[in-house]
Amino acid sequence: MHSHQWKRRKFITLLGGAVAAWPLGARAQQAKLPTIGFLGSTTSAAQSQLTAAFVQRLRELGWIEGRTVAIEYRWAEGRSERFAEFAAEFVRLKVDVILAHNTPPLVAAKHATSSIPIVFATAADPVGTGVVASLARPGGNVTGLSSQQTDTTTKRLELLREVVPGLRRLAILANIDNSYVALEMREVEAATRTLGLETASVEIRRAEDITPAFEGLKGGRAEALYVLPDPLLFANRIRINTLALGARLPTLHALREYVEAGGLISYGTNWPDQWRRAADYVDKILRGTKPGDIPVEQPTKFDLIINLTTARALGLEVPAPALVAKVKQQRALSV
Repeated sequence: MHSHQWKRRKFITLLGGAVAAWPLGARAQQAKLPTIGFLGSTTSAAQSQLTAAFVQRLRELGWIEGRTVAIEYRWAEGRSERFAEFAAEFVRLKVDVILAHNTPPLVAAKHATSSIPIVFATAADPVGTGVVASLARPGGNVTGLSSQQTDTTTKRLELLREVVPGLRRLAILANIDNSYVALEMREVEAATRTLGLETASVEIRRAEDITPAFEGLKGGRAEALYVLPDPLLFANRIRINTLALGARLPTLHALREYVEAGGLISYGTNWPDQWRRAADYVDKILRGTKPGDIPVEQPTKFDLIINLTTARALGLEVPAPALVAKVKQQRALSV
């Protein structure tokens, strides 16, 4: 009996030693793999579809996570102050390439390093924000995919007017701590002047500002709300759309993910497709191509998404023929 207990204790001790030793060996092996620093702007759950599209395309190109490539994930949860922290960590880890999403994390990564290659899966105006010299010849250590949002602002507003007849007053919700938002705001204001719309900007800097911002929209100050895309607003998109619906405000967005979270209408690029294409950029860089020699791509396909449930709740009819006449591809989404 005593012998049996001793043998059992000895086996457990040996097993525990093996388990304790394994991570050290794994880390040593992992360090030899090419490493991607994945700078997530929101949360793992919120970006799961985008991450899956990227990882799937990597596999198709021969990069299998944990076997032929390592991926270090960091999630900022919409908190802009964490972008610089994570970018600096990737520099210390000496990753082989940084993958960024949206302008704020991209700018943070560029400030952190001028030598480690950086790929952006989406960036609204990479030339205007100074992250690349030009689309054809980015130069430096940064390249990727433009989402071309500033070029589609007028079209987006025209589509909103088709869904919200007689629209005159538009509120614009923006995180003014995002360097790109100033460029987008100017584009929106120019487009609204052309279309004869009155505008009121609603500026926030943190999640706690969102609910009070809607208090200021009461009393007919606005007839619709244009939400400028941003990691902070993306992370809080359900709350924003819930508050907007409570205030009887139709919402306009650049991304379908906002509409899937209860928004009314979006018109813009397909993000999962952009993330798939970002994997091709990462593949080229891991195989030796310099990022500055890879031209920035612009999207050619734009999606119009309408939440029919939200439209019904707001008492709006969706004039499908008029919308089809304005865009080549039209899809109505009911969630």
